[in-house]
Amino acid sequence: MTRRLRTKMGARRRIALVVAAVLASTALAACGGDSGKPVLTWYINPDPNPPPDFTGAFGQAGIAERCSTDDYTIETQILPQSATEQRIQLLRRLAAEDEAIDLMSLDPVFTAEFADAGYLAELPQELSDGMLRGAVDGASWDDQLVVAPLWANTQILWYRKSMAEAAGLDMSKPVTWDQITDAASDQGGKVGVQANKYEGYVVWVNALVTGAGGAILDDTEAGADAKVAIDSDAGRDAAEVISKLAKSPAAEADLSVSNEGTVIGPFAKPGGFMVNWTFIYNTVKPDEATFKDLGFARYPETVAGEESKPPIGGINIGVSKFTDDREAALKAVECITSEDNQVKYAVETGNMPAREAAYEDAELRKQFPPELLTLWLQSIDTAGPRPPSPYWGTIVGAVLNKWHPADSVGDSTPKESASFIEDVLRGDALL
Repeated sequence: MTRRLRTKMGARRRIALVVAAVLASTALAACGGDSGKPVLTWYINPDPNPPPDFTGAFGQAGIAERCSTDDYTIETQILPQSATEQRIQLLRRLAAEDEAIDLMSLDPVFTAEFADAGYLAELPQELSDGMLRGAVDGASWDDQLVVAPLWANTQILWYRKSMAEAAGLDMSKPVTWDQITDAASDQGGKVGVQANKYEGYVVWVNALVTGAGGAILDDTEAGADAKVAIDSDAGRDAAEVISKLAKSPAAEADLSVSNEGTVIGPFAKPGGFMVNWTFIYNTVKPDEATFKDLGFARYPETVAGEESKPPIGGINIGVSKFTDDREAALKAVECITSEDNQVKYAVETGNMPAREAAYEDAELRKQFPPELLTLWLQSIDTAGPRPPSPYWGTIVGAVLNKWHPADSVGDSTPKESASFIEDVLRGDALL
């Protein structure tokens, strides 16, 4: 039996377990309509709440309304808030070959798993024309575009200008994790990161490792036989950054349960530094004092002189292999991911476009500073994606087992985690 075949069989068995675990607790949703006009059902992740004065359809629901035509209507169904629960619900229904799913919004980290299991219809490569390289990489599997990027997300370094100035940091140049940890410690500030026991913490670990020139996993298309590469100089550089911050005065008191939202409070007071996604600009804007002192720069370097690899996220649009109207679904994807819709969606939600030309749009530049848009564009295009593995969920659990909490990380952590990841992928250890 070939390694590729073993990987395919493993993917099917793994997904079958997910289906069996949740089938009894969730009912199938009914889709479609009674009229002769076809209805495409698009399962979307929840969007941010619209502004109080907003009227009409917002976010992805607004895109669905604009992309409905005389030939078909697009209706949306909202998935759970948690990305993990979104994955489970979609996997369950796709494993049952449910024809009621036509389109789906997918986190890039699940692209490999869904594609490897054969649940996604092939897309024309032309849909990637004009898309940022980082977004296309996260939308491809086995050198084939399998989902179409709708929006792309990236982390940058947000900082309080007053604290950086007091610490003597030149923020017009790249800064390292060591520098911001020392600066915050000396100035009585904090460095906000995502270090709860969840996938967001592994995003940080991965960014540190890739920023040092390494990887958690190599040869990802080999599935369970992929090479675990975290036991390396890059892995040890990442561990050193985490250990130093966790044991410094700059660590937030709730570091072991910190996430994208909890770090905002300490960033406002006492102030300091924070790595976070693009939504921060709009979130901080109502706090006049913090917003006036808000600075932004490229994601910090793991190793001085080596360009950082910012995290990348976003949402891609997949077409179910089991849709009974694939031609209409493909036309809908083309409309959904058009430049006009990406710009409007970015203006409404703060989630940035995946198309390069969209960053020159006048409406977008009116809402966000051009230099910030340029930083986001460059960060997306030079990002360090998470390993595109069908076993990413398993790898996340294995990494967390050895790297959490952050203050337990040391020189031996990369080696211990490498052995454990290998054992879990082989089936020789349980999470």
